[in-house]
Amino acid sequence: MLSWAVTFLIVALIAALLGFGGIAGVATEIAQILFIIFIILFLVSLVFGLRRRNK
Repeated sequence: MLSWAVTFLIVALIAALLGFGGIAGVATEIAQILFIIFIILFLVSLVFGLRRRNK
């Protein structure tokens, strides 16, 4: 999931450099959403992993 966020971020940067503002904006928003989902899933995984380790 993190790799998709980085991919969309790179697409956004390239599109912005080439002057495609609309595509850059959409790619940036997708990258942000994917990054937030990644962080949430990482934290949930971390909590469940710590709970399983303590048992």
